[in-house]
Amino acid sequence: MTEMKAPAKFGLGASAQRIEDPHFVTGRGRYTSDITPAGTLYGYVLRAQMAHARFTLSGVDDAREAPGVHLVLTGEDVEDLGHIPCRGLVRQVDGKFPWVPPRPVLNLTTVRHVGDPIAFVVADTVEAARSAAEAIDVDYVPLDVAVETRTALDPATPVVWPEKGTNLAFDYFLGDKDKTDAAFAAAARTVALEVVNNRLVVNYMETRAAIGEYDADTDRYTLIAGTQGGHGMRDALARPVLKIAPSQLRVITPDVGGGFGIKTFVFSEYPLVLVAAKKLGRPVKWVGDRTEHFIGDAQGRDNITTGELALDADGRITGYRVDLTANMGAYLNQYGPFIPWVGVTMSTGLYDIPALAVSVKGVFTNTLPVDAYRGAGRPEAAYLIERLMDVAAHDLGLTPEEFRRRNFVATLPYTTATGRSYDTGDFAGHMDAGLAAADYAGFPARLAASKAAGKIRGLGFATYIEACAFPGSEEANVVLNPDGGVTLFIGTQTNGQGHATAYGQIIAGYLGIDIAQVKTVQGDTDLVANGGGTGGSRSIPLGAASVDIAAKVLVEKIKELAATELETSAGDLELVDGAVRIVGTDRSISLADVARAAPDEDSRKGYGKFVQDECTYPNGTHVCEVEIDPETGKTDVVGYTIVDDFGVTVNPLLLAGQVHGGVVQGLGQALIENTVYDATGQLLTASFMDYGMPRADDVPSIAFQTRNIPSTTNMLGIKGAGEAGTIGATPAVANAVNDALWRAYGIRHLDMPLTPLKVWEAIRAAG
Repeated sequence: MTEMKAPAKFGLGASAQRIEDPHFVTGRGRYTSDITPAGTLYGYVLRAQMAHARFTLSGVDDAREAPGVHLVLTGEDVEDLGHIPCRGLVRQVDGKFPWVPPRPVLNLTTVRHVGDPIAFVVADTVEAARSAAEAIDVDYVPLDVAVETRTALDPATPVVWPEKGTNLAFDYFLGDKDKTDAAFAAAARTVALEVVNNRLVVNYMETRAAIGEYDADTDRYTLIAGTQGGHGMRDALARPVLKIAPSQLRVITPDVGGGFGIKTFVFSEYPLVLVAAKKLGRPVKWVGDRTEHFIGDAQGRDNITTGELALDADGRITGYRVDLTANMGAYLNQYGPFIPWVGVTMSTGLYDIPALAVSVKGVFTNTLPVDAYRGAGRPEAAYLIERLMDVAAHDLGLTPEEFRRRNFVATLPYTTATGRSYDTGDFAGHMDAGLAAADYAGFPARLAASKAAGKIRGLGFATYIEACAFPGSEEANVVLNPDGGVTLFIGTQTNGQGHATAYGQIIAGYLGIDIAQVKTVQGDTDLVANGGGTGGSRSIPLGAASVDIAAKVLVEKIKELAATELETSAGDLELVDGAVRIVGTDRSISLADVARAAPDEDSRKGYGKFVQDECTYPNGTHVCEVEIDPETGKTDVVGYTIVDDFGVTVNPLLLAGQVHGGVVQGLGQALIENTVYDATGQLLTASFMDYGMPRADDVPSIAFQTRNIPSTTNMLGIKGAGEAGTIGATPAVANAVNDALWRAYGIRHLDMPLTPLKVWEAIRAAG
């Protein structure tokens, strides 16, 4: 058996410091915008200023003759390209896949949201390209617009796609209608609630950017861009859009400043820089600014959902109905139609709900497309069920914890009404631990102190579960280098999570070397043969497991090579301090000498591929305490406690960082962030002047602990953690604010974002 032989600071479970940080904090990060190949030209995208209109262009020739301009592309110039793909289709109630509207790289005659791309100008400088674009006159013929999720299907609402004849993008159903109807017919009482998941702008720190290159000698393109996986980007771009073999496109991903789902997708700028590079024989670079991010990148959430619980006389849930409307925007983005579907598969949360009926309708509007944003459907599902649990508890006269305790899944493994297979967990256990850690028993005293100070106070919590690390695999290749170090080649893609540290400490633990001697290679489809990318919290559950296999394979190969050199048995050897040593002696050989003794690269390479057949299911409890000033409506988060079950932990420091970041994003949605379009489809929150983001003083110190039970579906027992913070935070914060409003004013429910104005108005309305 291969065991880790390394200092305690390395190996699985060690709190190794991030080895990436010196690179970034000293300004040596290398993002797409930092890269400028020799001879680079610069691109600028002319975007629609109207949400829905037919248009014609004039002045294009003037733009082409403008100083410094090398190329102007319009829809006619790229008409031979394929459309931006949609790959997230689910069969509807009629058994058919949804109709996918055409989404050209550049629009020919009609735009359907503000920011829709119309033309691409390439010049010596960005300023020259932007100036030339101003010479292009866009003559709009305005068309009626559909904006609101709630009214998209009303007969009076204009249709985004006349050829479709309706704004209904898709119609799904999940569950057993007859069984659910029977549960409601027999129910002692029912509880219903409508909730809104407000639309969000992703706002990663690094805006999108792309560099296109073309080699005429090899007929190959190279795209340099921040992605969440080069192989997925290559495959979605090559045949569907460029109409070339994937082998003709190399995708290089340098450092990435945040992804959150959106950097998975193909956007028009990627094929545009590649086409322009081929036409001009020079690299072409495009860097989006923050305004372009607001009006050009896919957005998140935007659901309106009604949930209804059927309850027996003892307060146990016997049935659950969900009616969800999901705004897709003007187009079906790459995985947009799949996101509400995967979300509703987690509808029942941690609760034993035997009957479920879920209706999901997607709608078109003249707004930016909506797609996966951190959690991708699961935060939306958790928000609904966790708000319902609190509201139902109040209606029944029970405490929120007692109502949950009556309805928790009691025995595992457990198959939900949606077919999800929960393997391990102690749901009541982490709820009790979370409430104890948050000093739930001391809340009445703190409530009294707030009242004495003229404030109101609330304590809310959410017990959540999510599905992540979806069935699949990841390949890892670990190579012993001639200098005794190791290089890992793997197709996941770090966006700031710390993959080099997580993978490196596993390899270092097995090989008995310092983590600094491990180099991780990601983000180059020529250097890494295959890869599933990063998304759905898959990188560590799948990637680390494959790295673990590969490292153990390499250790055995190293021992075989060293045994020959030391004239001993491989079973008598151990790897420690950068050498292979005969156990109990001082006879050893360095890893560098072992590498040099290898007859070929294969004999110093370890390959690993872990295949997972079922999701993992991290779960936990988030407890939030708030104090609200009723004179201003301002909410202060004064306490935040988490007890999570993530199975086996690879690195506690990295884990805490992931959870903290997710909590801030969830808190942002609950209290601050909101995307607002006016009646004409203009984005009113198109900059940080109008779109609120959480700041340091909005976030309290977070008390975080784990109560881990290893997963049985993952080789290492890992459950995944990249999105869990967001999934638990949003309902926990919303429940806390609503708890305060319910205690003080009897307000049953107030929806996100719970801004000071909204809270103040609700208090005034309640008298």
